[in-house]
Amino acid sequence: MTEQQQTALLALSLVDLTSLRGDESPQDITELCEQATTKHGNTAAICIYPQYISIAKQHFAKTKKDIKIATVTNFPHGGSDVNQAVKETAEAVSLGADEVDVVFPYNALIAGDESVGYELVNACKQVCGKQVTLKVIIESGKLKTDSLIRRASEIAIDAGADFIKTSTGKVDINATPQAAKIMLSVIENVNPNVGFKAAGGVKTLEDATEYLTLVMDTLGASWLDQTHFRFGASGLLDNLLATIEGKVEQPSSERY
Repeated sequence: MTEQQQTALLALSLVDLTSLRGDESPQDITELCEQATTKHGNTAAICIYPQYISIAKQHFAKTKKDIKIATVTNFPHGGSDVNQAVKETAEAVSLGADEVDVVFPYNALIAGDESVGYELVNACKQVCGKQVTLKVIIESGKLKTDSLIRRASEIAIDAGADFIKTSTGKVDINATPQAAKIMLSVIENVNPNVGFKAAGGVKTLEDATEYLTLVMDTLGASWLDQTHFRFGASGLLDNLLATIEGKVEQPSSERY
């Protein structure tokens, strides 16, 4: 097996296979669950809207596959209504989500309000408890400046985030290596146990390798596991499988 194929296998195990169109049918969700189980190994998780959690849970219960179910809250707008974000997160937990990706109130931070972000993340983590992983989407492309990306990351971690995540995938600028460098630096300096998720625009093994290299350079190879690092993507999986199987594959279109 080539080094490229080995990297593709690693990346596959770190994917949160995502479908967040909003118009998915039950069959679409079942197919997503099936895609997450490959002959080369399983993805880390699937990421879907809360209303589809029960379908995924039933599927994985039947197939006995150990694949996490992630969902999104306060998504994609990142509003400042703490009570609404907490309500959505509590509902997601009650539906059986293993992981919740909540959007940080980035517009409030841009406007100079640091307190609402801390309050929202902290309250959502409380309803998640220790059993449910909370990933905080800071929407780095909207924050734009290095200082705001850094501050959002610091606030999220201080408030109890288990992961910090680049993007919703619903804006013009999603994951970028520059934002990732800043976020990983904050993790290194504030709490190396917090995970990182690159989401939106990660389509090929080449894209994935760039983030894997950043993580290794910052936090070390031992950090490249499901408890610390994820890719949020849909089309990436096809490209990884094509690489593993020695096929030529063009980047797939994102459903994210």
